[in-house]
Amino acid sequence: MIVLRFDTATIARTRLAVSPIIEALVWLELTVHGRRHPVFGDPGPRARGALGHPDVALLAELQPPGGSGYTADLLTPQPRRVPPEDLLEAQLADLEATSQHEVERQVITYAEAHWGQPVPRRVRSLAESGQLPRRAAAGLARFWRETLAEDWPTLRDALDEDLARRARTMATHGVGRLLGTLHPQLTWTGGSLLVDKPYAEERDVRDRDVVVAASLFTWPQAMVQVDDPDQLVIYYPATGIGDDRSPSRLAEVFGATRAQLLADLDSGRSTSELATRHDLSPATVSYHLRALHRARLVVRNRDGRRVLYQRSSQAEALL
Repeated sequence: MIVLRFDTATIARTRLAVSPIIEALVWLELTVHGRRHPVFGDPGPRARGALGHPDVALLAELQPPGGSGYTADLLTPQPRRVPPEDLLEAQLADLEATSQHEVERQVITYAEAHWGQPVPRRVRSLAESGQLPRRAAAGLARFWRETLAEDWPTLRDALDEDLARRARTMATHGVGRLLGTLHPQLTWTGGSLLVDKPYAEERDVRDRDVVVAASLFTWPQAMVQVDDPDQLVIYYPATGIGDDRSPSRLAEVFGATRAQLLADLDSGRSTSELATRHDLSPATVSYHLRALHRARLVVRNRDGRRVLYQRSSQAEALL
């Protein structure tokens, strides 16, 4: 059990956010270890191809052996208070600015203690020479461009919908109710947050900024990062992820929910509009739309800050 001890100052400084960099890192970890996401499936050939770039390959060496365990928190800086379109660049800049002390503490000392083996020689050399933050930031930026950048507006819509619901909980019932209802692994006691993990650790987070971040790819787990007291983040899976998982590529296109969505896309509609019209969570609609877009059955266009989806000519023929 991890115990995070709060005070009133920390509660007052707790805020909601999205962290694009955690989505990239989790997608990268799935790619490195050859695993499928339970909801979003195979990361795909573009993700695997990106591993050939030396900076992305460096990130692969920073992943825990065996695919589970400790990953340096410096790779996922706390989201800043910046406009949404600047968020990833701000996180990459913060990663690049990581102090040498923090790099050596997390990448060498903590990693070797948790992994039970030395970090790769190249990782140690770059960490000790001060080059690792810059190279890691460049690798994450490249991996993002190759894999998630195109789909991010859709994914962001799903996350924003969930954050709006959590914000209403926080405004109506307070931060304690928010923290206590995020995930079954998280329990709020009135002064501490208990995180159900298979190891014991206590952290005093009094008078600190705490970011509560909705996530898609961390599903179904809740996660916390506490190595650096100035970079505290609590990640929880956005509501609705995993509500409708199809077992095969064929079912991704011809499932009943997707057929209903296609029938309703005779004109451009946003994720949130479709969610309301079909009584689905925005995250579930986003998942289906991504599958339909991969199959070239929908096209998407930007209208200001909204992304609108509409049936493609192939879908018209199918219908």
